[in-house]
Amino acid sequence: MRKLGSILFFLTMLSSSFGQTKNSLLPISHLTGDFYVYKTFHDYKGTLISANAMYLVTDEGVVLFDAPWDKTQFQPLLDSIKARHNKKVIMSFATHSHDDRAGGIEFYRQKGIKTYTGKATDAILKKENKPRAEFVLPNDTTFTVGKYKFEVYYPGKGHAPDNIVVWFANEKVLYGGCFVKNAAAEDLGYLGDSDVKEWEKSIKKVQVKFKNPKYIIPGHEDWADIRSLDHTLELVNKYNAEKASGKSDKK
Repeated sequence: MRKLGSILFFLTMLSSSFGQTKNSLLPISHLTGDFYVYKTFHDYKGTLISANAMYLVTDEGVVLFDAPWDKTQFQPLLDSIKARHNKKVIMSFATHSHDDRAGGIEFYRQKGIKTYTGKATDAILKKENKPRAEFVLPNDTTFTVGKYKFEVYYPGKGHAPDNIVVWFANEKVLYGGCFVKNAAAEDLGYLGDSDVKEWEKSIKKVQVKFKNPKYIIPGHEDWADIRSLDHTLELVNKYNAEKASGKSDKK
């Protein structure tokens, strides 16, 4: 009897462990009100890196800001949202052309979800012969979905030549994507498509235009510290100063 109990306990723990491992592929955290941040993970050069994305629950449906970096989580994200909120995703925005943002465009478009990118992102995707969104934003655009209003804004080049941010004025939520580094970042990360000199100007535009955010969501790692945008500017300034003095040629 004791042996049977031990076996049952082992199976229970194994099942629990499996469930936690499965769930850990797509952790979802409540941000504020109807806003949620979710993480997915990707192996980049042997290191598992997390990517942040966000969704908003409205009376009309759920609005998704960036797709999972892990393509195996495209459908589980929809399933999780449906199970948690009993709503469907109706709109999806990709904040620039890299796979950790735009990788899910074709999948979600085939699901009947309205997909959006900025004009610069669409041009890059077209050039690279990658799936393109159904709707292209030629200019900065304000959307109203249910009771929520948000602005999709292109501040200029930065992490990528096409990076856009999303601002919710009433809730003071700034979704920065990879335009914003997290507050603990030690460097600017991948710079293959970056224009760090312009990034400084672009950050200052965002700071002037969208004042006193209560929440800032960077593209990767922790998002709890709202000093992330200021910290990104510090990293950019440091990089540009070192570049000017010839110390940053390794980048």
